[in-house]
Amino acid sequence: MADFDNLVKEFVAASARTRDKLPMEADVAYGTGDSERLDIFFPAGARENLPVHIFIHGGYWRMFSKQDYSYVAETVTRAGAIAVIVDYAKMPAVRMNVIVDQIRRAERWVADNISSYGGDVDRLTVSGHSAGAHLATFLFQQGATYPKVRAAFLLGGIYDLGPLQSSFLAPEIGITDQEVAAFSPMLHSYNPECRVTVAVGADETPPFHQQAGAFKLLLEQQGLLSSARIIQRANHISSVRDLGRFGTETGGMLTQFIEGVLQPRLEPRITRLG
Repeated sequence: MADFDNLVKEFVAASARTRDKLPMEADVAYGTGDSERLDIFFPAGARENLPVHIFIHGGYWRMFSKQDYSYVAETVTRAGAIAVIVDYAKMPAVRMNVIVDQIRRAERWVADNISSYGGDVDRLTVSGHSAGAHLATFLFQQGATYPKVRAAFLLGGIYDLGPLQSSFLAPEIGITDQEVAAFSPMLHSYNPECRVTVAVGADETPPFHQQAGAFKLLLEQQGLLSSARIIQRANHISSVRDLGRFGTETGGMLTQFIEGVLQPRLEPRITRLG
């Protein structure tokens, strides 16, 4: 991708500005490992019973960190939610089972502790990009007992690990047959109460479109309310860069996603006529 380096520079710089601007709690431990940390960003105003949104970054499980993606909190907090940006260990130093376990433990930490930061875990949503979208699927699988993720926004995700065994990633992370079987989202069942948006950039390569379509179909077959979104004039990196940019199609999608599912449950909407 010709503009990869420039796009990465853009969102890394935007993340530094976000950390300087938004109120936050940095490097909160959700475990004992060096990488088991998360950053919490807050919207303006009182911190009481706020919706909570977890973002999981991508990088093919082998690169980037939560600090590179602080900018996503701009959109999340503008929509009125607490943003939790999660970090995790990288392959090949660890295997996929370790990373998936970390993401699940990060979610449990949020469930157990976010109320002390003013968050309402009953209004929890999650998003992720690329490998982060893959990891996000493990937070709304069928049978998960707590907490319940109300909705998931998956951007440029990887849902079948099999093709990676013959891709450029093979010598870098070496996905095994056992990992394909255990950690391909296409082979799992999901909570039918979770609403899912499966998004992909129009300029993504065909495998991303194919996997997005196949995963959305799987969710529909399992009874989940799901929608597919194609982001015009966006590739794999520009789409995630735009998550934190006001006025972009991707940023607008994330805003609508958060605002659309996080209305307080006990406040019915009343329509007045005349």
